[in-house]
Amino acid sequence: MKLLLVEDEPALRNTLVDYLRQSSYVCEVAGSFEQALEKIKLYDYDCVVLDLTLPGAGNGLDLLRTLKADGSRAGVLIVSARAALDDRLTGLDLGADDYLTKPFHLAELNSRLRAIIRRRQFQGQPHIAFRDLLVWPEQAEVFVREQALTLTRKEYDLLLFLLANPNRVLTKEAIAEHLCGDAVDVADSFDFIYTHLKNLRKKLQEKGADNYIRTMYGVGYKLSVE
Repeated sequence: MKLLLVEDEPALRNTLVDYLRQSSYVCEVAGSFEQALEKIKLYDYDCVVLDLTLPGAGNGLDLLRTLKADGSRAGVLIVSARAALDDRLTGLDLGADDYLTKPFHLAELNSRLRAIIRRRQFQGQPHIAFRDLLVWPEQAEVFVREQALTLTRKEYDLLLFLLANPNRVLTKEAIAEHLCGDAVDVADSFDFIYTHLKNLRKKLQEKGADNYIRTMYGVGYKLSVE
């Protein structure tokens, strides 16, 4: 899953980034209001971890208002030392999914993020069932017709992205951005997407899965529900 971490305190930001990336998230960072605003305008995220107090011309609540005004599908977890009830209520009323007060345990942060993503993308279920596929995201386990499927990190992330967007055409650019974050801006080409898709399809079909990853020529790819 792809996250944006908005946190101005460098030591905490580095700790959180290291932990989230080790927990298999693609994690981008912003240390100021302006940096965060630029990123949410340019890129899509599964979830935004948002501090309220930021340097610059705005704060976390202003960013939350922008996300909602733009119709963003990202979940929002507010993380702040401001524990006042008014702050929590304002954030939740504006559309945040959850609120975590500093200091906190990293495991709790991860648990809150997983819960938000489950609610927003998979109707709150601990597993994803799609045709002959069964995926347990918290264990990173995939089964095809009750047979375990071994995937690389990128193949697994790609499969989850498709499952979160059934019957929706995903462009190569959107897939590349989801898998690599803003590092995709320096990519020479999107050929690596074709390689990951080819390998994912092959592994699925070797287990007897139907060919439900459709190529939309000149556009991108779609996970067909039919």
